[in-house]
Amino acid sequence: MLKISIFGIGYVGAVTAACISNDGFPVIAADVNPDKVAVLNEGRSPIVEPGLPELLRKGVENGLLSATTSCAEAIANSDLSIVCVGTPSRPSGDLDLSYVKAVAEEIGAALAQKDEFHSIVMRSTMLPGSMRTVVIPALEQASGKTAGVDFGIAYYPEFLREATAIHDYRDPAVIVLGAMDELTLERLRKINQRLTAQEFVVDVQTAEAIKYANNCCHAVKITFANEVGNIAQATGIDGHKVMAAVCADHRLNISPAYMKPGMAYGGSCLPKDLRALRYKARSMEIATPLLDAVAASNTNQISRAFDLIARSGKRKVGMLGLSFKAGTDDLRESPLVEIAERLYGKGFDVRIYDESVSYTALSGANLSYVRTHLPHLAGLLVDSLEDIGEHADILVVGNSDPNFQNVLQAARPDQLIVDFVRLDKDARTNGENYVGLCW
Repeated sequence: MLKISIFGIGYVGAVTAACISNDGFPVIAADVNPDKVAVLNEGRSPIVEPGLPELLRKGVENGLLSATTSCAEAIANSDLSIVCVGTPSRPSGDLDLSYVKAVAEEIGAALAQKDEFHSIVMRSTMLPGSMRTVVIPALEQASGKTAGVDFGIAYYPEFLREATAIHDYRDPAVIVLGAMDELTLERLRKINQRLTAQEFVVDVQTAEAIKYANNCCHAVKITFANEVGNIAQATGIDGHKVMAAVCADHRLNISPAYMKPGMAYGGSCLPKDLRALRYKARSMEIATPLLDAVAASNTNQISRAFDLIARSGKRKVGMLGLSFKAGTDDLRESPLVEIAERLYGKGFDVRIYDESVSYTALSGANLSYVRTHLPHLAGLLVDSLEDIGEHADILVVGNSDPNFQNVLQAARPDQLIVDFVRLDKDARTNGENYVGLCW
């Protein structure tokens, strides 16, 4: 039977210990606070959480759950340790990892006295890179052993909401496992064998980043709903009705459709409508700092994309795509039009191919927009992908037209590819001939 030790009997640690012991695994919880240890050993809960007292009492009564102040005892009587100590903020806003480092050093010292392969799993919320720069060095230095070889390492983020934590543990939306070694991964899967959620097995640093992306996404969603609600109330509208309908759309609003890192938004709707709503809010003296920041961040993403091209030192640019998305000729507020204009203004030798865009065929709002924002467009457009490939020292993938794959596959060794859309889903910046916008 796999034996588990939990370090830290706070919110996450207490819930994790209770749920794992309830699944039939022997659990020993460790904490430096003797009062928390005494409370748990009596089968009582150290925190307020619906359903937790019952689970803790059951675990203690069944002999599957106990607590100790001794790290050495916890390590000696378990195969896998889950660390759930706090990571509070420093005054600067950075994380205080002093508790994490202290427990890692203590665990490392205990590992030095143990011959069996032991797995260390972190659940404490830490910035990407913390395992590599703080936890693993502390463990290795204190134990004299090598992580991933002499002992196991994993980062296993928690997604527990207060007041619904037990339900969230038993029925998670996803399971993220960032493991350095197969045995630790196998042990974590054994603990989770009753769970049916989609599993993401990633490297340790990616697992750390996933936790932060989740929490910051929740903060953004709450703030967005509040700003919409403030505007709605000022205009006599029920903001809850507005957001109920927004959240009912699982094709776009509650979906991965707009949640892929890449190029800035553009087109005839999003920029215009965001500006209009911000103006409406200002006219009613309603502050919208989040919506204001969205516009600023979008402009920053365009500048970031331009800088990737400008910093390359290459002057002959072949742009693959001009409209804001593949399959449309809509150039209004396309980020690619903005980038083409900047390149042209800086003296770059630019050629552009987009099969959906023909200068002679443009009409109406599109033609007016091009005449205003990029009057030299006719001289930059070429008729074939072959022309782009022959001209360019740097190929810029601007939208997801599948035909652009042919150009990438035929690229010369001396051609740099700057990809704004991740046309090849496996491609990442390699420091040689490929640069991804944010991957």
